[in-house]
Amino acid sequence: MTSQKLSGVWTDLIGQDKVVEILTRAVGSRGKGGNLHAMTHAWLFTGPPGSGRSNAARAFAAALQCPAGGCGECNTCVTVLSGAHPDVTLVRTEQLSIGVDEVRDLVRRSAMTPTLGPLQVLVVEDADRVTERGADALLKSIEEPAARTIWLLCAPNAEDLVATVRSRCRRVELATPTNAAIAELLRRRDGIDPATADFAARVAQGHIGRARALARSEEARSRRTEVLELPTQLTSLGACLNAAARLVEAATADAAAITAELDAKERTALSEALGMTATGARPRNVQAALRELEDQQKARGKRLQRDALDRVLTELTSFYRDVLILQTGAKAELINAEQLEAVEQVANAGTAEATVACLDAILVARKALEANVSPLLAMESLLISLSGAV
Repeated sequence: MTSQKLSGVWTDLIGQDKVVEILTRAVGSRGKGGNLHAMTHAWLFTGPPGSGRSNAARAFAAALQCPAGGCGECNTCVTVLSGAHPDVTLVRTEQLSIGVDEVRDLVRRSAMTPTLGPLQVLVVEDADRVTERGADALLKSIEEPAARTIWLLCAPNAEDLVATVRSRCRRVELATPTNAAIAELLRRRDGIDPATADFAARVAQGHIGRARALARSEEARSRRTEVLELPTQLTSLGACLNAAARLVEAATADAAAITAELDAKERTALSEALGMTATGARPRNVQAALRELEDQQKARGKRLQRDALDRVLTELTSFYRDVLILQTGAKAELINAEQLEAVEQVANAGTAEATVACLDAILVARKALEANVSPLLAMESLLISLSGAV
């Protein structure tokens, strides 16, 4: 079926025609008969990574506030999408979780009367990271919402939220965009040449953000190639251990590059807020506040490191998926056609059963990282397991 032409705030929601139809219909029903909740006061946006959950929620927030229902050009749409609208709160954490204190602040804000728009809209982009106590605090606001409040929650799966919260939300599930749709977006929005756009869309496997990063960065493409070369290089225990160390070091460096400037700004802002003087004199309790900030920053760095390693696992999964296709003779397009020689080498050296075991090992490594196992130990164990298929 041909995708409809999207416009306004919905322009970049590629491959999500059904979702756009649902949301535009809800915007149109807003306020009919004087009932601002005619289209539901709490929504849950779910979908695979990179499908555009947060973008859909932001677009919906803009459309709800826009007098024209989401034109994408007025000051209201622009300020909502940029995160500057006073009646739209955008919550995205770099920490491992969203705690009860932060949720209580959101609940208090949700009860405020809108200042410019018709609604108070709260977009929680990482609702799956809300702690159990935080979910309890959120539940009461969702059960008894203020008259002009709309909650928009985002999570990979509905099951990532506690049952009491998700049962009170209207669910909107986003689909994985097609390669053709992602490539078209890269060409139109980012000016990427057709060949690079097609390549990035194919290897990103439906993840729009990853496709954009690969399309725009030669370094990102080179690092991906290095990961895909690993399976043919795991010829000894030493090779496995050295490769694991390089992967963890690279992930740590990536995280540090992202957080260094942000950490410094946060520390300076906190120091000024707490009244630290130029001579270094510190009021009472400042040390505890600084220690808490440092703990939060370490947690953020840990999450970013884990995200970088998760991208490695995703690339390796795509490689062994291609190996399995060759071994079984399945009629499917290879994701990593550029690495065909390496894929064939591993396919010819092993069996389909061994390849399935490799895919299982990657899943075990992902679960280990989620369970806070040492990244180095998790990656060492994984690469040693993969070496058996070479």
